[in-house]
Amino acid sequence: MLYYVSGSVAVLEPGLAVIDCNGVGYGCRVTAYTAAQLKLDKPAKLFITESIREDAFDLYGFIDREEQRCYELLTSVTGVGPKAAMAILAAGPQNFTLGVMSGDEKLLTAAQGVGKKLAQRIILELKDKIGGGSMELDFSGPTISAPTAQGNAQLATAALQELGYSAAEIHSALKGVDPSATTEEMVRHALKAMVMKG
Repeated sequence: MLYYVSGSVAVLEPGLAVIDCNGVGYGCRVTAYTAAQLKLDKPAKLFITESIREDAFDLYGFIDREEQRCYELLTSVTGVGPKAAMAILAAGPQNFTLGVMSGDEKLLTAAQGVGKKLAQRIILELKDKIGGGSMELDFSGPTISAPTAQGNAQLATAALQELGYSAAEIHSALKGVDPSATTEEMVRHALKAMVMKG
């Protein structure tokens, strides 16, 4: 099993990166997100997910473990093959995570080959898997004894940090939110604000 490949980028084409590892070129299928972070003849490290079928042996390369994890989650959904998963992740794992967490089908259907029904299935099956477990652990911390406006804002901030947003982005996105809103409502408000801004 290949875990990652590390070497010089020998070939860089749309959807393909060849990594030269001591004279052996590993052809990896990559997303536009990963390709944008690679440079020809420069060193690179790609995390690998193998796809072995009767007629093909493909390597899918990812710039980081986050993108790889998102790919593996996507391909666990019925009807989502490698091609659709790579198309969805073209804009980056953060964009995909945002689409699932906010229930925004448009962020997913923007990918080639992804229709409304498939987008709904992805959101339904993955919403609880993306950040859900760790967020619940964060939310059950002993310092929060009762749901208060300030407590909900802190929980919403923690959830958004889990999704990779900076403190400045979160502060801006939570401006104007109803202080009496629940944690989930605050997170949704912030995600929508970031989508509108982006």
